[in-house]
Amino acid sequence: MRFSRPSRKPDLGDADTVPKPPPHPVDEVPPPPRLALLGLQHLAIMYAGAVAVPLLVGGALKLSTHTIGLLVNADLLVSGIVTVIQAVGIGKILGVRLPVVAGATFTVVSPMILIAQEFGGGEAGLPTVYGAILVSGVFGLLIARFFATVVRFFPPLVSGCVICVIGLSLIGADAGLIAGDDPKSADYGQISHIALAGLVIALIVVIHRFARGLISQLAVLISMAIGTLVAVPMHLVDMSNVGSSAWFGISKPFLFGAPEFHIGAIISMCVVMLVTFTESTADMVAVAEMVDKELEPADLSRGLAADGLSAVLAGFMNSFPDTAFAENVGLVGLTGVRSRWVVAACGGMLVALGLVPKVGSVVAALPGPVVGGAATVMFAMVTAVGLRVLHKVQFEGTNNMLIIAVTLSVALLPAVAPNIYTKFPTNFQMIASSPITSAVIVVFVLNLVFNHWGAGTRREVTAPPHTDSPADDIGSRRPVE
Repeated sequence: MRFSRPSRKPDLGDADTVPKPPPHPVDEVPPPPRLALLGLQHLAIMYAGAVAVPLLVGGALKLSTHTIGLLVNADLLVSGIVTVIQAVGIGKILGVRLPVVAGATFTVVSPMILIAQEFGGGEAGLPTVYGAILVSGVFGLLIARFFATVVRFFPPLVSGCVICVIGLSLIGADAGLIAGDDPKSADYGQISHIALAGLVIALIVVIHRFARGLISQLAVLISMAIGTLVAVPMHLVDMSNVGSSAWFGISKPFLFGAPEFHIGAIISMCVVMLVTFTESTADMVAVAEMVDKELEPADLSRGLAADGLSAVLAGFMNSFPDTAFAENVGLVGLTGVRSRWVVAACGGMLVALGLVPKVGSVVAALPGPVVGGAATVMFAMVTAVGLRVLHKVQFEGTNNMLIIAVTLSVALLPAVAPNIYTKFPTNFQMIASSPITSAVIVVFVLNLVFNHWGAGTRREVTAPPHTDSPADDIGSRRPVE
């Protein structure tokens, strides 16, 4: 008896007939024009923050304008490289593969200034600074995987507080862009400048409320473009530096000389790296929640390793350690655009700005009130994200309300009174003068004291029902037994 070969069933095994599941919105690639515009919007909203760190450090150390320009170019170049790595990823080694824009962390400003002043001042102290940054980057690469495994100690209580403080503390930087940095100056707090910033904020609200589709998603970019046009007759748009800027330029490695290694400076920068990791963890958790994608410890580990790599590159290229930029986290929440390839496009533009100073000069010519108005909304959006995370915290029968109150009070002191710790030892100033650093340390310790240590506390703190939120998956409120 002859048996015929059974026919294949295309609906079970044929790749041509089995429909492939649609890609997650994070992995979708928008059409090129849309991709470029959305990437440009991310660039416009983060540029002021990206260049603020080299401007602050360079100004405090009284570096020449030319030298500060080299620091800005190096900062943009490293930021672009790390942003592309975070969005695209490199195998199982680097990159969180989420719409995360990397930029110089403000946490590093005070330690860099204090270390440079301690070891010679000005350019003389920068070899020690960059030696410490280089070592902290290697330290970050080594501990990234371990840090990701202990993320259970960063539940919504901790991450929510840190995200709130990131947004609240950085609003002050945008106030300087709007009103000016010197209260004694004749043009400080001009009504026209504040009104211009208010116009940008109002346009963002109106466009986001009444427009649809791409126009709504580009609300920030369109508002900044209109604000810049309004600023032209106000003489706030200065393109004089564009013509004199070079078409191509990059600062040479170890511009200030061979790195020098001092244990005190290295320890300070390693502490900064830990704080940067906490800041990035909070932002990555927030982004994962916004885009509705589960953030596994392995993903977090790759993202943190990219932060460590940024410090290694910074040590070589005279740049600054990077973290996930808070204003871009806010932009993801405002626009609802979840594609990581949009952020990759932004990273490519940042690399171009770092290599082509003339293009960077054009972006730098955006008026301060315009950039400040838009960025203020983004920082406030970050704070709103932090509040949403804190909404998951259990308050009934716990001391969590006290933990949040103490954290905010201690963390925001240096934000509203920057000189409050000037009479304290230098090492203490390096840590306590940063609101983000203060927040991380205080909320982490208080969470351990109240919610992890002691049998009585364990009986009081009861985990609420499990949800599918990425933040809950990564940072359970249930104390460690």
